[in-house]
Amino acid sequence: MIKQPNAILGNEKLLVTMGQRAEIFGFFYPDRDFAQHIEESQGCLYDGKKLIWSTDHDWTSNQRYVQDTNIVHTELHRADGLKMEIIDFIHPKLPILIRDYKISSTHGFHGKFFYYSNLQVGEMQKKNSAYCDIDSNILVQYWKHYNIGISASHAFEEWQIGKALDTIWWTNAKYDMEDGELRRGKEDIGNINNAIGWKIDIDPSSEAKFTVFIGAATTRQSLYKQLRSVQDESIDKLFSDTHENWIKWLSRKRLLDIPDFAGFEFFKLELIEAFDRSLLTLSVLNDPEKGSFVAAPEFDHEFEMSGGYGYCWNRDSAEIVLSLLNAGYPDYSEKFLKWCRRTQLPDGSWFQRYWLDGNSAPSWGNFDYSTQIDETGSTLFAIEKYYQSLGKNVKKEFLDWIWSTVLCASEYLMKRTTDGLHESCIGLWETYTGIFTYTNAAIYAGLMRAAEMAIDYNETELANRWKERAAYIKKTTIKELWLPDGYFAKGIIHGKVDPVVDASILGSFVPFNMISADNDDEKYMIYSIIENIEKKLRVPVNGHFGIKRYENDHYIDGNPWIVTTLWLSKAYLELARSRIKSHGKDEEFDRLVVEALKYIRWSLKGRTKAGMLPEQVNKHTGRPAWAIPLCWSCALMLDNITMLDELKGN
Repeated sequence: MIKQPNAILGNEKLLVTMGQRAEIFGFFYPDRDFAQHIEESQGCLYDGKKLIWSTDHDWTSNQRYVQDTNIVHTELHRADGLKMEIIDFIHPKLPILIRDYKISSTHGFHGKFFYYSNLQVGEMQKKNSAYCDIDSNILVQYWKHYNIGISASHAFEEWQIGKALDTIWWTNAKYDMEDGELRRGKEDIGNINNAIGWKIDIDPSSEAKFTVFIGAATTRQSLYKQLRSVQDESIDKLFSDTHENWIKWLSRKRLLDIPDFAGFEFFKLELIEAFDRSLLTLSVLNDPEKGSFVAAPEFDHEFEMSGGYGYCWNRDSAEIVLSLLNAGYPDYSEKFLKWCRRTQLPDGSWFQRYWLDGNSAPSWGNFDYSTQIDETGSTLFAIEKYYQSLGKNVKKEFLDWIWSTVLCASEYLMKRTTDGLHESCIGLWETYTGIFTYTNAAIYAGLMRAAEMAIDYNETELANRWKERAAYIKKTTIKELWLPDGYFAKGIIHGKVDPVVDASILGSFVPFNMISADNDDEKYMIYSIIENIEKKLRVPVNGHFGIKRYENDHYIDGNPWIVTTLWLSKAYLELARSRIKSHGKDEEFDRLVVEALKYIRWSLKGRTKAGMLPEQVNKHTGRPAWAIPLCWSCALMLDNITMLDELKGN
């Protein structure tokens, strides 16, 4: 089942995704990509007659992040005066989700609070085993070396370990709750669900408090140790420590001084908020030990409507780490490039996508014709950008360390571009096989950047070879793919030039700079590309226009994407930066910035209520759509805001 989150939270070993009523969608441990251990987990009230689930539509939900943190605050209200407040955060050091509940009612409430879970430990719906250790106030479900435990600040008053598939009420924990009494089954095996419960007796002036802990460990002994430690800790102190950790992490960020732009004077605070939220989101989707990123928390586990998102693509991650580098977090680039060095294939390329540990992920890119060559170009591009950011004393050491990676990747690109255009492969959208403008631009940038490193490494002959090939690729791309209507074709598919307008042709300008705004002839090309993209790909929604991927795109109803829209705003800002050099801050500069701001503001309107940037925006409703949150969207938001900040100094 596809479940798209409204908020996420995590620490080094745990990633949790949840819906807008604080229901858990995903519980990933020990990595962001595997394993996902929870099918369903949420609070529930019993009023003496019926169950009141926290996911019932009778509740009005208000969910937000505590400012500058990855702590989630959810308030649920019902028309009858019942209120449930939930603060969710991950322990600062341990893989434990802390769920702090406060329940109140304007009319008082007399009943029970149940906490229900349907776990699939190790992503295994069968062959699980579970038991409830009443003496230790711990319920455990396990499979192989995965152990998931549920504990609480109050000792369980009731419990039930049941069969999730069983329709008999007294053996299924979910049905067993319906009469307000749990049968206290202590253990079972198979497809398991469970519930724990307590009595509630409050008047209108009081509230009931329950704190539920959900922890994960590789052994039963370590699970017990972790859960017992949080049982003995003050919840207020745990919250305070977590809050302080996130504030401290965010304090490393680039300090923004975004100038005021006419008509957008009150937009500055929203931009700063989006900058911070994008940083915090990326921090959770990164594996801090391995350096890799999931493109998005997996939500389509069975590949029902996509190929899945819970994997690492070099292309996406290359842009992500450069965005983080510019935002004040260079350590992400360093760790990711170590991961790249380790995962590079013997022929010098990188695979379509990976598990975070570097193993090849499920893929349709197993052959030369079905690989994605742009991944290799993008990786070289990121390596050199990071290299140039280093201090003089560190650069030589880094270049010595990375040189073999650069050499092998560059020679792979040389081998695949002997005719001036790359050999047939899959494009970045993973829809068509052929020769693509975007891929050629990525290869161009990769070889040009590699040549700069070769010069510093005293490999002048190699540098000249790579620059000559890059120039040949640029010349051939313009000759073969530039159309009379004033834009690059998507590419050559089935041996014919495909004239469809594709937003990815912006890659020829940003980020790969195959054509430059500092060249008058090429600047004309850039303006013409933008004009054609806006003419053919704009989708009206949320008071402005988002940009879809390409004409006649049918994936998820052809919605506009945040990535493609922020590419366009980034192109406008790059043109504005070039304009300053040649003409100063004139009317055309102001126009370019305003156009960029319109697309940035549109992108922010598509966020979840908690502030996360999705992959797409539903063209009918204006709501966030499909992969939520998407790392690539967050990275491009950082880029745009960083560029706005830089404009103040010009």
